[in-house]
Amino acid sequence: MVAVLFGALLHAVWNALVRAASDKFLNTVLVVGGAGVWTACWLPFAPAPAAESWPYLIASVFIHVAYFSFVALSYRNADLSFVYPIMRGSAPALSAVVVAVLVHESPSPSGWLGVLLVSLGIIVLSGDSWRSGMLRFSPTALALTNAGVIVIYTIVDGVGARLSQHPVSYTGWMFFLTAIPLLVVSFAKQGEKAAKHLRFNWGKGLIGGACTLGSYGLALWAMTQAPIALVAALRETSVIFGTVIAAVFLKEHVSPLRYLSILAVTAGAITIKMS
Repeated sequence: MVAVLFGALLHAVWNALVRAASDKFLNTVLVVGGAGVWTACWLPFAPAPAAESWPYLIASVFIHVAYFSFVALSYRNADLSFVYPIMRGSAPALSAVVVAVLVHESPSPSGWLGVLLVSLGIIVLSGDSWRSGMLRFSPTALALTNAGVIVIYTIVDGVGARLSQHPVSYTGWMFFLTAIPLLVVSFAKQGEKAAKHLRFNWGKGLIGGACTLGSYGLALWAMTQAPIALVAALRETSVIFGTVIAAVFLKEHVSPLRYLSILAVTAGAITIKMS
């Protein structure tokens, strides 16, 4: 439990690093590039994923490029305490609804309760931002879209990791290959600015990359020691950590109503994962 909670904290930390930057996209590229550097150190010594998993791995790379791009775009004009709960919290709710509609596997009553809690939490969160004059359509739409992207890469990586026979290697290659197109795009579009940003902030990139890998690695290890549903549910506490970081370190104003809505989103996501 401690490992999973620490992993949830690490996930919130790398999101905060992106949100705190003046250039959200370049800091996102730094974080992914940092993860790529760490994985490059041990991939030569790791077994290669099975050939059957490579189509899923390549698809996952494209999906993750979209995911990280949406992360950067979402944080441009919105608070961490607003975007992060929507992105992370609504993904389990979207998964439950998609499965119910497409696969005709209806969630249990507790699962539907979780969907309701997430939906109410997001509505209250949006209402609080509207009341304070901080509600923006673009970040909200991007956060919800990225929640959908999270659902897609979760499904793709779930199948790919199983076929790979080496889930850790599969994950390492995914991070390493995802870093390449993001770095190429950032240097192609911003050139000298990107090089200067990398030169002065490479340390943040390594820290953020370590947080990204650490978060996933701890969850992966925990799933070998405890029920997967329990681990998945505990990971949703990252929303709480993100809110605390936003209030304490980023100096965002988090109203009592926003705290209540974030608790509802977190409780709903945990309920869905445990159902």
